[in-house]
Amino acid sequence: MAYDLSFAQDVYKNSEMGHWIKMCKQCGVCAGSCPLGPHWEYSPRQLFQLVRGGKKEEVLKSQSMWMCTSCYNCIVRCPRGLPITHIVHGLARYASVKGYADPNQVTNRFATKIFWTNIVSTGRVGEAMLTMRLYFVDGLAAGIQRGLEMKDSALGMLMTKRLNPIPFRGKIKGYAGFAAMIAKAQELEAKREAGA
Repeated sequence: MAYDLSFAQDVYKNSEMGHWIKMCKQCGVCAGSCPLGPHWEYSPRQLFQLVRGGKKEEVLKSQSMWMCTSCYNCIVRCPRGLPITHIVHGLARYASVKGYADPNQVTNRFATKIFWTNIVSTGRVGEAMLTMRLYFVDGLAAGIQRGLEMKDSALGMLMTKRLNPIPFRGKIKGYAGFAAMIAKAQELEAKREAGA
């Protein structure tokens, strides 16, 4: 039976920073450095080994890629200097593009819908609008309940001027250029994916 490298080769070519997976020496420093390490189904090094082994279903259906909080401990401590955080986020995006990621998975839903919509609509991250979209994503009742649970934190942030209470702040200056940049990036990404 021949060893199938097609999945690994596709990840190396079409996943952001995926080509770096080949450089992992499986030392486990990334897993030991991650504050959420014990909670991952597969640590980064295990994910990389599964990619190398052609275990497509295990990798792409795993919740592991969505566990990364971008603390960058793994990158700082990796003896090879691998961009582990970027590789893991690239695998998450790859899983989404390939249709394996659960669209209702909390991190996926936040990244691909709520956060993205917040930035693209105005060119900036508006904390109040971002919070409203996040809280009300499951409906009015759930949003009100979440808001009430966080009222003390919100009031504290308002009092210390750490939260702008105005949810509709308008678009950034030069928004047309920003929108053109996003459109061009999406066009290039669509061409890249079509050629894959």
